[in-house]
Amino acid sequence: MTAAGARVVVVGGGVSGLTTAYRLVTRDPSLDVVVLEASERPGGKLATVEVAGLTLPAGADAFLARKPWAVDLCRELGLGKELVAPATTGAHLWTDEGLVPFLPESAFGIPGDVGDVMRWPGVSPKGRRRALQDLLIRKRKHGGGGDGDAPGDAPGDDGGDETLGSLLRRRLGDEATDSAVAPLLAGLYAGDVDRLSARATFPELLQWESWQGSLIRGAQAARRQTRRAEAGPVFLRPRAGVHALTDALADRLDGRVRTNATVETVLSRGGRWHVRTADGHDHGADAVVVAAEAHTARRVLAVVARGATDDLEAIPAASTAVVLLVYDEGTRDALPDGTGFVVPRGKAPMTAATWLSNKWPHESFGSRAVVRCYVGAAGIDEVVDEPDDDIVEACARHLAAAVPLPERPADALVVRWYDAMPQYELGHVERVARIRHRLPGGIFVTGQPYDGVGVPDCVRAAGETAEAVTAHLERSTRTHDAAKTPARPT
Repeated sequence: MTAAGARVVVVGGGVSGLTTAYRLVTRDPSLDVVVLEASERPGGKLATVEVAGLTLPAGADAFLARKPWAVDLCRELGLGKELVAPATTGAHLWTDEGLVPFLPESAFGIPGDVGDVMRWPGVSPKGRRRALQDLLIRKRKHGGGGDGDAPGDAPGDDGGDETLGSLLRRRLGDEATDSAVAPLLAGLYAGDVDRLSARATFPELLQWESWQGSLIRGAQAARRQTRRAEAGPVFLRPRAGVHALTDALADRLDGRVRTNATVETVLSRGGRWHVRTADGHDHGADAVVVAAEAHTARRVLAVVARGATDDLEAIPAASTAVVLLVYDEGTRDALPDGTGFVVPRGKAPMTAATWLSNKWPHESFGSRAVVRCYVGAAGIDEVVDEPDDDIVEACARHLAAAVPLPERPADALVVRWYDAMPQYELGHVERVARIRHRLPGGIFVTGQPYDGVGVPDCVRAAGETAEAVTAHLERSTRTHDAAKTPARPT
């Protein structure tokens, strides 16, 4: 058991910080846990905004259901009966000829048989023939003397990392990578496939090459497995929106969350940690969890964890913006079936768009088309600094060229997320391991910069962090008790 009254300070009140705190107090109600959140409200990127009288998501709009941790947490918090799936499925790809639907039978955007490759939308006949060579190209040998058939084998000729772009181009060719696969996979990280680590982002693709010798055969095997599992919806969310999860967590924490509390630094004094906030408060703690962006962790831990700051600094982050567009009544039917589209890099000002009024219809929408566009990504995030009117005009004009919408929405809002999307570049897995190894005992990091950018991965990692904090406090208690026990006379 942990010491009664032991105190844990969690820096950051997004889903990672709130989940960590919730898991800690659930495990041991005697713990004194406080969450310090710099903004006016907890929830982080799981936020909503008002546009034209509508409440719309400013961040994630659903959870990936095949990663069960966020869905399971919703059920644990009493939101299980509120979970709903999108009202429609299927997405489109932006091409020079217009929007084309993704193949319905694919995995990570990769077709699973020869026929589908030969019908691959958005890829030319020459590009399709090159992609088929994936079935013939020998798999890359793995370093360390392994034969490449074991899940734990590291990718790369030297046992090192490989970029996602390198893997895709090697197997499927440049055209299929740039035009059809990268828009989907890189878009999830607001990243550049030629910089993202394959092992840190989509290790499944490395396993497909190792086990099946081909990404196409790997996609086919994944498709068969999904059919056998009788998989349910791909995405789920609480009926009110994903913010209902962080709202419920904050409610369960019952006053332990303090907003408008910007942490300046963490210090060590008198055998305890001291978390100092901008308003002059000093929060003593037996353990500190930093659940914030890597640049924030680097700043607040600069004094007590110098050995980890270089690696924290080496985790870059891209800036993005969400552009919410609400059109006049009578425009909803202009949207094609499906949930939206993704865009190959550089083909349009947005990287993707979601038909919110199709995906999550609500009576408040009436007959209005409601669209959410995403702009900015690694290497192209300067667009986020453009004036609101210019961003809205560019997105609306390109939308009107693709679907029969007016050239201007009735109302719009731009929500900027500066340096908010961590980039898992080459060596990310090893980098994170070094950070955690070099943190002093009692200091922990968790959240998007480390173990996955999606909400389910953040929830999973937060639970693991809570376990690590509990184990640390238990060790500290045993050590303290042993030190107080007098030596037995000889």
